[in-house]
This record gives sequence, C-alpha cells and structure tokens, in this order.
Amino acid sequence: MRNLLFFCLLLFCLSCSSSKVQNNAPEDKVHLFSYFKGNGDGLHLAYSTDGYNWTALKDDAIFLKPTAGQDKLMRDPCIIRGGDGKFHMVWTVSWKEKGIGYASSDDLLNWSEQQYIPVMEHEENARNTWAPEITYDEESGEYMIYWATTIRGLYPETQSQKDDAYNHRMYYVTTKDFKTFSETKLLYEPGFNVIDATIVKDKNRFVMFVKDETREPAKKNLRMAESKNLTGPYSPAGEPITGKYWAEGPTTLKLGDTWIVYFDKYIDKKMGAVKSDDLENWTDISDEISFPQGMRHGSIFSVTKKEFEKLQ
Repeated sequence: MRNLLFFCLLLFCLSCSSSKVQNNAPEDKVHLFSYFKGNGDGLHLAYSTDGYNWTALKDDAIFLKPTAGQDKLMRDPCIIRGGDGKFHMVWTVSWKEKGIGYASSDDLLNWSEQQYIPVMEHEENARNTWAPEITYDEESGEYMIYWATTIRGLYPETQSQKDDAYNHRMYYVTTKDFKTFSETKLLYEPGFNVIDATIVKDKNRFVMFVKDETREPAKKNLRMAESKNLTGPYSPAGEPITGKYWAEGPTTLKLGDTWIVYFDKYIDKKMGAVKSDDLENWTDISDEISFPQGMRHGSIFSVTKKEFEKLQ
C-alpha cells in the first residue's frame, strides 16, 4: 500500500512538472520586429513578449547600416531564422535598381558582408525590385526569396498612369546557400497590381498575404491566397482582410491559436493589425497595439531569452 501511494505521488509530481514546462515554454521566447525609418536608414529592432506592445531596442538605434547597391537604402528588412540556425536578412536597396540586399548573422549584432543579389538584372524592362522576403521550406531545405517587380509592357489590362504607372507582379528565386540561385520565375499573377507578399506555413499549406496595389479604383488593402507548395501555384486572392484605410507591408505572428497580421497604415503614419482564429474571419485590433514612433514595416521573428539579453 505504501509503495502504491509513493508511486501515485511520483506520477502527480511528474505531471505538475510537465505542466509547468509546457506553460512556461512560450515565455522562453521574445518576439522581434525588424523595421526601417525614413527612406530606409538601416535596420532597427523592436521587441515584445505579448505581441501587442512593442518597444524599440537600444533607444531605436540602427543595428546595421546599408552598404549594398548604388543607392544604399535599407527598406522592408525581412529576417528569418534559417535551417542552419543563422539569421538571414533581405531588403530593398533602391527604388529603381534591379537587385536586392542580403546579409546573415549568428547573433543579430555581427553581420556578414552585405551582398547585392541581381535577381532582375537579366530583364531589360524591369523597373524595380521591391520588398523582398524569405520563406524557408523545411521539407526541401530550400529558401525562397520573393519580391515585387514592374516589367514595362506586361499586363496592360491592369496598367494605370497613377502611382507612376507601376504595375507589379511577384517573382522569386530559390537557394540552399545564398551563393547560388535558381533562375528568376513568376510567383504570383492574381490579375491585379500586387506587392508586399509574405508567406507562412499553416499545417499542410502555405498562406500568402499580399497587398492589392490597384489604384483605379483604389484598393490598397491586404488579401490572402494559399497553396500546397511554397512555390505555388497560389489560389486567387480572397476578400480584403483590412479596412477602408490604405495598408501595406504585412507580417505575421501566431499566438496560441490566434493569427495576427501587422501592417503599415502608411497614409496615417502608424502601424495597424488584424487578428483571426481561423484565417477566414478577421477583427481589427489596431487600437490595441503600440509601436515605436516613426516605425515603418518589416518582419517578425522570435529569439530565445538568452539571445535577447545579448541585444540589450
């Protein structure tokens, strides 16, 4: 009888210990938001433990100043942790150049030499390469880098003379080592002017959030598409998930079962967000979030508490 009581007590203690580990697991991570200010001054980082209140690191100092490209801008910085454990970052280097910036880091403090990747240099009529992002495919071990480009003469049915006549579609390359890259291919042609794609894995599908950049009549909202494969094909874009304001630069964070999509309300000069438990029904929570003043859009990723402490 005594042995039975001891065994039951041991099971209870182990159960309590396991429960504490599970409950504390989310607290072991800190969420980081990479962003830029002004016209592309460099890499800034903000942090949050709840996904709602974001604070600039190091008094909003620049963690990395841009050197890649001719114009040497750093807009739309996208950072992910790769399959190799390193942080990989891409960004917009210019309003009109035909390549993107790339650098990697082990600790977000010391970065590799910045590279200019000429992803659209082969295309004579390409006007730009905007808002590149990276998504890692664990099954293939490949990274997909994707961005928006306007190619003169293509898709005249959605051409407008407003917004400087830009008429974007999404393009991509794949790589395993950021040294050799596949040829550039078309990723998404939704039948409208599209920019600012970001792609995340949701169970057995990939979900893409994009900006409908249509100017006449003005859309300027965020929409969602999906695919079974990272490189597509992606479904037609769904209904807008944002309101009547103009939004751009989406990035996502999943808290428990809730998805939050953050974005730049660039006309209002502030950040916004919507949330959903099913990726179908969305609630605007822009009034519930706070961000550093003057912050522009970028991407969200997570680090351990130990890694975070080194950044402070």
